[in-house]
Amino acid sequence: MTAFALYVRVISKTISPDEIGARLGVPADESYAAGSRNRPRAMPRTHNRWVRHARSPEPGARPEDLEQIVTGWGAPFARALGTLVDSGEASGSLVLVQQVHDLDDEMALGIVLSAELVTWLALARADVDIDQYIFHECDESADA
Repeated sequence: MTAFALYVRVISKTISPDEIGARLGVPADESYAAGSRNRPRAMPRTHNRWVRHARSPEPGARPEDLEQIVTGWGAPFARALGTLVDSGEASGSLVLVQQVHDLDDEMALGIVLSAELVTWLALARADVDIDQYIFHECDESADA
């Protein structure tokens, strides 16, 4: 099984998540503020984080399915993000997370970003962050 997640992430040391949402004209799906902690004994976070998820109603969506959601957010949102990034007060990223549980799953092969998504990202001044996690049990007897 292969699972994909796609989201836009904005990081800032100076702008609160609420202010990021106000500047983008869109509330966050999830966020945290500098100084907050994810556990009581954890180190305080050093930055503000704002996230908007591309969620598909269908299970097993591939990046090609999810990217239509991002581009569907429109040019005004992309331009607002680009303005924020150009100000130097924040960075913007499109984050693609892939989890591979079956190395023989043909859905795990290849990630394609369409020209439409690349155009949206250029307008948003956003970089692309791809995180891939391969969950595989090795056959230890093969090394013996």
